[in-house]
Amino acid sequence: MASVIDRYGVMGYPVSHSRSPVIHRLFALQTGQNIQYELLQVAPEKLDNAVAQFQRTGGKGLNITVPHKTEVLRLADQLSERAHVAGAVNTLMFRDGSVFGDNTDGIGLLRDLTGNLGIDLRGSHILVLGAGGATRGIVGPLLESKPASLCIANRTLTKARELAEQFASAGPVSAYRFTEIPTSAHFSLIINATSAGLGGETPPYPASAVSEGCVCYDLSYGLTPTPFSRWAAQQGAGRSVMGWGMLVEQAAESFHLWRGVRPDTAAVLKQISVSAS
Repeated sequence: MASVIDRYGVMGYPVSHSRSPVIHRLFALQTGQNIQYELLQVAPEKLDNAVAQFQRTGGKGLNITVPHKTEVLRLADQLSERAHVAGAVNTLMFRDGSVFGDNTDGIGLLRDLTGNLGIDLRGSHILVLGAGGATRGIVGPLLESKPASLCIANRTLTKARELAEQFASAGPVSAYRFTEIPTSAHFSLIINATSAGLGGETPPYPASAVSEGCVCYDLSYGLTPTPFSRWAAQQGAGRSVMGWGMLVEQAAESFHLWRGVRPDTAAVLKQISVSAS
C-alpha cells in the first residue's frame, strides 16, 4: 500500500513566479519526506475560502506570500511570537483542526545575510524600503542584531511611521518618505522590501542613499537581475544581491516547522543558484 502524500502549497497573487515548489521538492528528496507542494494563485477576496478549503481537504500547511501576509493573521487560531510581533504571517500549519501561524521571513533573511553572505549587522546602518507585510516580518529580527540605526522608508510616510512606532522599543528605528531619505546617511545595507520589482518598474529611491561600501539586497528574486538589483549596481553599490538565499532559508524554517527535520540549505541554494544563472 502506497504511503500517504502530505499536501502543502504557497498562496499568493500573483504566484506563478514562485520557486517555492522547486525548493520544497529538493528539501523532500534530501530528507526523505513524502510531500506534494502546489502553487495556489488566490485573489484577495477569495483568501478565506481558499485557506479553509485547503485545510478541509486535508492540506497540512501553507506558505503565504504577497499580498496576503497581513490579511491571513485573522485566520490563525494561534500565532508564534515572531508572527505576533511582525503582525504578518508567511507560514500556516494545520493541526488538530486548528490553524497555527508563523513568520519565518526574518530568520530566513538573517541566516542569509549573516551566514551565507558573511555580513556583520552589529553597529550597521540599515535602510528598509517599503512598509508592507514583508517589512513587518524582518524589522524585529534586524533590530535584534543590534544595528546602529534602522530607517524605514515608504511612498507614504504614515505607514512607515506606524511601523517605526511599533518597533521603537526594540531599537533605533526611524521613518521617512522615499523622497526624504537623508542624503547624508551612509547606509551599510539597503533592503528592498517593496513589491515594485514584480511589476518591472524601478521605485523612486534616491541614488544618493547608495555608496560603494553598501550592500543592496532585494527581497524579490528572478532568473535575471531585478529592476532594483540593476539600479543598485548602476548606482555603484558594493554588492547587489537578490533574495534567493532568504527564499531558501525561510523555506527551510517552514519545512522544519511542518516536518520536524531541518534540510541542508547550502546544497539547495547551490542548486537553485545554478538553475537561475
